[in-house]
Amino acid sequence: MLALARATLEAELAGGPMPAPPAADWAEWKRGAFVTLSDRQGTLRGCIGRVTPDQGVARIVGAMAIAAAREDPRFPPVEADELALLAIEISVLSEPAPLDPVDPARIVIGRDGLVVRRGGAQGLLLPQVAPEFKWSPAEFLAATCRKAGLGAGAWREPGTRVLVFQADVFGETTLGGGAHAS
Repeated sequence: MLALARATLEAELAGGPMPAPPAADWAEWKRGAFVTLSDRQGTLRGCIGRVTPDQGVARIVGAMAIAAAREDPRFPPVEADELALLAIEISVLSEPAPLDPVDPARIVIGRDGLVVRRGGAQGLLLPQVAPEFKWSPAEFLAATCRKAGLGAGAWREPGTRVLVFQADVFGETTLGGGAHAS
């Protein structure tokens, strides 16, 4: 998956043909996925994903790699000369399941990711975010609500849905696509 994501980014940034999805069993798994790009200092450079497993994961990873590089509204688009300075991380998601009743004690930091939905608002934070910021489960819930554009305590309000998911997370250990994955 990492090789596919990097080859897709290289093709996109060079204006070349896109690589074909590999002929591997995992390529057609119906799973959501996020692609994260980081620079030498580990600073986020782009992160976009899709929760809905409406295509094979290989297609989703390729599309999300391009989106992370070109469409994350928090950052300018990645340029071709930057790619060698970026590391790729992929999070392949399990199907989100309702957390009902919503109780912070049921959230396992480092294992669970969260989705908060109310009306047209939605926020998602990957499982690796809470340990990075040293959040408690209640702080993780509050941050996910804020990401959705809601108040920090919105998870307690009627009409708000909280879902949990897990992710298989792996990434390049060297910039520019080193052969090792973590």
